[in-house]
Parts: sequence; structure tokens; C-alpha cells
Amino acid sequence: MSGIGKTSLAVALKYDERSAPKVVAVGRGELGQRIIDTAREHGVPLETNASLAEALSTVEVETEIPRELYVAVATILAFILRVSESVPPVQARPLRP
Repeated sequence: MSGIGKTSLAVALKYDERSAPKVVAVGRGELGQRIIDTAREHGVPLETNASLAEALSTVEVETEIPRELYVAVATILAFILRVSESVPPVQARPLRP
């Protein structure tokens, strides 16, 4: 999830279906851009939603998202699941020495 603007804000979520999604990374500026770039490199779907990214950025890392954000995050997760079912997985590229 990202809010693209003058300063990149990125929030990475982890969801394993056994509990609520957790915030696993938050970054602004250069760190935010590195989170976005790393997600792209690994084929992780991205969603641009500045207001949700801002709200999620206040959640402590490795903490479940608050109930107030369940519906917004669930909508995004449902979209990502639909997209990932229709798009073949990204092939990992071997590292060059």
C-alpha cells in the first residue's frame, strides 16, 4: 500500500488468514521507495491509497491492524486475491555473480 507524492509512503501488510493483517514495514521517503521497489521486484501487488497508507503508518510494526481499518484493508485484499488468481506468478530470476 502506498501513498505516492513528494515523499513516498509505503506500508507493507502480511496476512495469513489465521489472524488480522499485520503491518510488517512502514517507510517514508527513501525507505518508502525501497519498500515499493522491493515489492515490485518480487511481484507483490501494490495498491495506491494515500489516506489508508497514512492511517496504517501509525500502526506499530508487527502489530495487527485496528478494527477500524478492517473493511478498507479487506477490500484491498479481496482485489489482490482476484488479481493474483488471474495473473500467472512472477518467475524468480537467478542472481548474477
